[in-house]
Amino acid sequence: MKRHLVMLFALGLLTACQEETQIAKPDPMALTPEAAGFYCQMTVLEHTGPKAQIHLTGNPFPFWFTQVRDAVAFRHSPEEPKNIAAIYVNDMDKAVSWDEPGFENWIDAEAAWFVVGSTQVGGMGAPEAIPFGTEAGANAFAAENGGSVLRFADIPVDYVLAPVDLSSASHVKADEVYGAKQ
Repeated sequence: MKRHLVMLFALGLLTACQEETQIAKPDPMALTPEAAGFYCQMTVLEHTGPKAQIHLTGNPFPFWFTQVRDAVAFRHSPEEPKNIAAIYVNDMDKAVSWDEPGFENWIDAEAAWFVVGSTQVGGMGAPEAIPFGTEAGANAFAAENGGSVLRFADIPVDYVLAPVDLSSASHVKADEVYGAKQ
């Protein structure tokens, strides 16, 4: 009996040690002029609209995305790595404008509210999944620009992986959405 108690205690310590060694979620990194889009290899800052960064376990540098849609596609693509430690997106509630979505206003994608199917397109000209830190911000944007308000896990895979016909995409000028730049 005593032996069983010792083994049970040792197992408890081992479990506690394993929990302590779990890797903490990395913090988001500030967007810099050197950041290049994972898929397009273009400078991320050359594109308007919200951006995303994906951190993989064991990699100190994030993958950057010129559109949030591309990060969601990365997450769902069977060809891409699945050791994702964190996905961060610009919080458009805190963005200066569509042209200036921010360098440090990142929010965990799991905590964000997204507008999909709106009339606003992303920086690469494709339909965008537009992230907001609050449900109220997402609802206000959707009321003005159409679309549905969803959580990250509810963004339809077809919305981000299906081919996009850019010739029929509805283009809305950023200053019509966020107001003209001063």
